Amino acid sequence: MYWRAVVAALACAVVATPMAGRPERSVRDVPCPGAVARPASARPHPSPPVPPPAGAGERLRTAGLAVPAGATRPPAVTADSWLVADLDTGAVLGGCGPHEYGRPASVQKLLLVAAVMPRLDPNRVVEVTEADMDFEPGSSAVGLVRGGRYRIDTLWLGLLLNSGNDAANVLARLGGGTAAAGVAGMNAEARRLGAYRTHAATPSGLDGPGQVTTAYDLALIARADFTRPDFRRYVASRQAWIPPQPRLHQAGYGIQNDNQLLYRYRGALGGKTGYTDLARHSFVGAAQRDGRRLLVTLLGADASPQRGWEQGAALLDWGFAQPRSATVGRLVPPPQPLGGSPAATGRATGGPAPVAAEAASTAAGDRSTPRLVGAIGVIAAMLVAALAGAWWWNGRRIGRRRGDLDA
Repeated sequence: MYWRAVVAALACAVVATPMAGRPERSVRDVPCPGAVARPASARPHPSPPVPPPAGAGERLRTAGLAVPAGATRPPAVTADSWLVADLDTGAVLGGCGPHEYGRPASVQKLLLVAAVMPRLDPNRVVEVTEADMDFEPGSSAVGLVRGGRYRIDTLWLGLLLNSGNDAANVLARLGGGTAAAGVAGMNAEARRLGAYRTHAATPSGLDGPGQVTTAYDLALIARADFTRPDFRRYVASRQAWIPPQPRLHQAGYGIQNDNQLLYRYRGALGGKTGYTDLARHSFVGAAQRDGRRLLVTLLGADASPQRGWEQGAALLDWGFAQPRSATVGRLVPPPQPLGGSPAATGRATGGPAPVAAEAASTAAGDRSTPRLVGAIGVIAAMLVAALAGAWWWNGRRIGRRRGDLDA
């Protein structure tokens, strides 16, 4: 009888202990308008998954639709996940699976901006190396040449207007000392911003092992970028000039911003487009109307019947139509206020980020580890108590038998 009680108690403890890394959802998953059913293998699922950030709002812990009570129905879009937020207050107006994992494609470059732009002098002239040109053939590039010398502000324009993967490699190297260290710095910056469900494997957003993000995390990253006047200037630029390289017999040429939101949406502030075969279309965009600035992020969209930027524009229209008080959550700001001093955030104006800071930041971001340790501790304590109780019970039974024999 005693052992039956022990087994029952242990079963209750295991059931009551939350599984490490499993996000608890307290809201019903309401299907998102227009969402396309995807096979389970089509979306990344890190193991163990990191819990959504505390304080973002329980209503955002859903794989489905989250909108305020009384809100108009959002437009039907093909994106797997999306989010609309107030760029200034951080209030989230609505979303579809905002914490669900997706692949970023070139919107990953916004994380590179957050990690590296504060550290580099835009007037500095740098030379492109052979290693900088190591990126997928046929993918987007601004046309840098080996041995070419360019100002860093030219590289930012090439990155953000033309989605240059060559420019991404150069900037990651400059920000970290090597391209790999630059990617490590991107992951450290994601943790600092609270984008715990984001992991970069490449500086450009080209698909890499374990590379993931979420619509919510993208909003955190983009919001940090938009606090910078230089970033706002770059993404609002419609055209730029890549200077000639006389030593290498290359003429100068112009580039145009590939974000159509700038040309076709009233009040557009800029953003970033992205596409790979695995990620499909991704988009980040911002716009201002009547003194209100809104941000939209989306992942995993099909190009038909609307392109990614058009789906973003439709969601921005929906957001501007909602009252200013409408909210289902918030973008949790990082401990260090956005726009804080580089020294306070551990980002010096030159040199690679300390590896120790990266490790500490990563450990702080992986909330699944303490939960797993806690669960193991509870079960171990129950086992110790059960064994001690069994020893005492058996000793008592043996004592009783010996007393009966002595009588």
